[in-house]
Amino acid sequence: MEQRIIFHIDANSAFLSWEAAYRIQHGEKIDLREIPSVVGGDEKKRHGIVLAKSIPAKKYGIKTGESLYSARNKCPSLTVVPARHGLYIKCSNAMVGLLKKYSPLIQRYSIDEVFLDYTYGNKNYMAAANEMKERIKKELGFTVNIGIGPNKLLAKMASDFKKPDMIHTLFYHEIEKKMWPLPVEDLFMVGYRTKSKLNSRGILTIGDLARQDKKYLCSWLKKYGLLIWNYANGIEDSQVRNDSLPLKSIGNSTTTPFDVETKKEAYLVLLSLSETVSMRIREVEKCARVVTISIRNNEFYSFSHQRKLNTPIDSTNCIYETSKELFDELWKGEPIRRFSIELSQLCSNDFCQLSIFDLVYEKERKLDRTIDKIRNKYGCDSVVRSCFLYSGIKPLTGGVIMEEEYPTMSSLL
Repeated sequence: MEQRIIFHIDANSAFLSWEAAYRIQHGEKIDLREIPSVVGGDEKKRHGIVLAKSIPAKKYGIKTGESLYSARNKCPSLTVVPARHGLYIKCSNAMVGLLKKYSPLIQRYSIDEVFLDYTYGNKNYMAAANEMKERIKKELGFTVNIGIGPNKLLAKMASDFKKPDMIHTLFYHEIEKKMWPLPVEDLFMVGYRTKSKLNSRGILTIGDLARQDKKYLCSWLKKYGLLIWNYANGIEDSQVRNDSLPLKSIGNSTTTPFDVETKKEAYLVLLSLSETVSMRIREVEKCARVVTISIRNNEFYSFSHQRKLNTPIDSTNCIYETSKELFDELWKGEPIRRFSIELSQLCSNDFCQLSIFDLVYEKERKLDRTIDKIRNKYGCDSVVRSCFLYSGIKPLTGGVIMEEEYPTMSSLL
């Protein structure tokens, strides 16, 4: 059987690299990658964390996920730029568009990572990888690491070796030398808690894990033990597929810039979330049978409530009205700092059976689609509801929540 050749292409410090490339292409003289800099949230709105960092910032001990306050204490001259997710999606799409010229089998693992099956490529795989890497650098303005292996796991592990702008291989005969000496927490799917459990039993490296009796690991860690034992031994056989995993749910969440203490303010936040989550579900041509809302109060306690609907929906107003009803049943009057709306039990939106009471719903769907077209062409702020004027709440808010299968070498963008 012919050995597969799988590439894992990973943009180096993606958000920061994309910001830097965009700014340079538009006339900026300073390259964010060459100075202590980070892409971060807005501290005033409680989103003040480091999303991406430059290599000079890393030398100050700045880490992804830490607060901007902490990062600035480490480096007072730190440059902080806000995140622009629309730009990053365009950069990601540009990278994928370039890579499609090398293989029809491409799977987006995340916004900045791609798997590519080059088993039947028409060039030597190292020559092809070098060409991809240099073209991305020259034509798109940022660097990538490329890992090459016989499966997605080993290709991903390889791309995480020395960075940036590098190509690494990790084939079966290289596992013992290149992967087994690494700390066990460097293995895909081994997090902090698992690391602590493994370390407590003398399993410190990936090699230590690979040499364990898998029956012992299964008796201790159940199916997860077998999974990480397989990964430690380079065993993984999922295909690089163009289609994404079936979408189980789609949702949006937001942390408010102030504690929400009135029902009127809460309704506005739910409306702004309903606007964005409904646009997203219409974009993927789905309807939802279940609506769930979650809230977190100012003491960080979280609560959720859901409802199954008789008729699947994708209408902004229907999602909003259902969310309001759920909120009224859930809220006890305490200040709230975080809201989320999730839509699940998704089905196709091309056919649904309506009752005689749902005739207004079809008119709302047509209006929603017209507004979506205007926003997609002229920007999200081109059509907004007047109730948001002077409210201090954005008309469209929310970060992305997407549910995926676990565990697997696959992800939804």
